[in-house]
Amino acid sequence: MKTSASALAANDFRVARQRLLRMHFESGVGHIGGNLSSLDAMMVVFHEYLRDEDRFFLSKGHSAGALYTTLWSLGRLDDRDLETFHRDDTLLAGHPPAAGIPDIGFATGSLGHGLSLAAGTALAFRLKGTSARVVCLTSDGEWQEGSTWEGLIFASHHQLNNLTILVDHNGLQGFGSTTDIASMSPLWQRLRGFDIDVDVVDGHDADAIRSAISAPGERLKLVVLRTIKGRGVSFMENEMKWHYLPLTAELYQQAIDEIGS
Repeated sequence: MKTSASALAANDFRVARQRLLRMHFESGVGHIGGNLSSLDAMMVVFHEYLRDEDRFFLSKGHSAGALYTTLWSLGRLDDRDLETFHRDDTLLAGHPPAAGIPDIGFATGSLGHGLSLAAGTALAFRLKGTSARVVCLTSDGEWQEGSTWEGLIFASHHQLNNLTILVDHNGLQGFGSTTDIASMSPLWQRLRGFDIDVDVVDGHDADAIRSAISAPGERLKLVVLRTIKGRGVSFMENEMKWHYLPLTAELYQQAIDEIGS
């Protein structure tokens, strides 16, 4: 963990949210709700936890906008890059690309695959004798995927204590609430049946996030982030339709004003 002197301030999150909204508005692309629910965690992970040798995997690939915005906040992407988001011939596709951005190791977006990729990488780091760590951010909806559970079984069996799994638990997915589609509520009770450390925190509380991911432990760590889809924008919060809708000019200005205030 980096020193507290480099800890993010409230304005850092505010600026990132506004830049994410601008990028999505200018490109006319949706998937904004899940980007806003996961952005806070990505900011903390990248700014305060990951080292050069560590790796991050975004399993919920439809939140690529939050990942690109986080990389922009670090100076690894610039405004010209973000202006190409979702355009023809761009590196910044709607889901993380297979190549071209050093911070992105695998193409993700076919939900349920990210955890297996992360677990395999964590095992490879162990076999190579390195101290590198892996962080994988999943959605709560993809825990309805068998492949996600298979990835957890593998990671738990191999006791991959260099792997941290984050769950963006905003309670909504493409066709409704996770409770209505295929309920496993509360998800964290099912997860605690494995030989892993499970923590449940407010996914929009930077202090809670940084404490959970940096807590010492000897076992595989999984942190359930209780989040709000569309966080920070009143007309988006907990609204499933913002899994899809793009912003009109009027709604974009309202969203920017709300974040700014």
